[in-house]
Amino acid sequence: MTIPLTVIFTLLGVAIGSFLNVCIDRLPLRRSLVSPPSHCDACRQRLSYMDLIPLFSYLWLRGRCRYCGARIPIRVFLVEMISGILFLAAFWSCVFLVIIFIDWEQQLILNRVTYPMAAVALVILAIDSFIPGVSLFPGRVFVPELSILSGLISGVILLVFFIIIIIIRPGGMGMGDAKLVALIGLVSGFPLVVFSMLIGVVIGGLVAIYLLAFKKKGRKDVIPYGAFLGIGPIIALLFDQTILNWYLHLGG
Repeated sequence: MTIPLTVIFTLLGVAIGSFLNVCIDRLPLRRSLVSPPSHCDACRQRLSYMDLIPLFSYLWLRGRCRYCGARIPIRVFLVEMISGILFLAAFWSCVFLVIIFIDWEQQLILNRVTYPMAAVALVILAIDSFIPGVSLFPGRVFVPELSILSGLISGVILLVFFIIIIIIRPGGMGMGDAKLVALIGLVSGFPLVVFSMLIGVVIGGLVAIYLLAFKKKGRKDVIPYGAFLGIGPIIALLFDQTILNWYLHLGG
């Protein structure tokens, strides 16, 4: 995983959003998705490449056709933007999938994954916090008060808590697990981090009980707990709006 992958995922999502707009426009009319090429529905003028840059063309043209001035539906911009955000959420799911399966197969949580991804999370949190109207994290689209402070506090608390566990019970967990939960805290922020950790702990506990009960593992065998902790943020980020709505409803 490298830092530019966040940009790649987001741009891919925005490009897919542009194609989804074609589907929205043409499928109800039983028209081909590939022919004729993209054009203005008002004046029928074929659009140039400069007219088809997702998000930017809409903003540059102020939501109007370059040739006839007809208004372009705001839906075009919204679909591209939401698609980009969803793909960014998929990026974090992919990051945790890498961590999960390396830990499951090799019992390793690599610094070359957690460190760069923590840096990426901090950059995105800073953009979310200091640029008005911009939100690059799932969940923060709906709960904008989640900020770089929220992510940092969540990450530091989890890091310190797990380091204490490692000191008290050496051998049970490693520093890789502590770095992983710090990354989960950064990505999730409060209150989503609570659900991220709860989901991971519950799944890990259930799988550990199964492995021990059916003698797949012995009491002294290593169970890659990080593999289960990594599942928590994937589920939490995918269902962030449902979880946050439930949490806000619970708190009145």
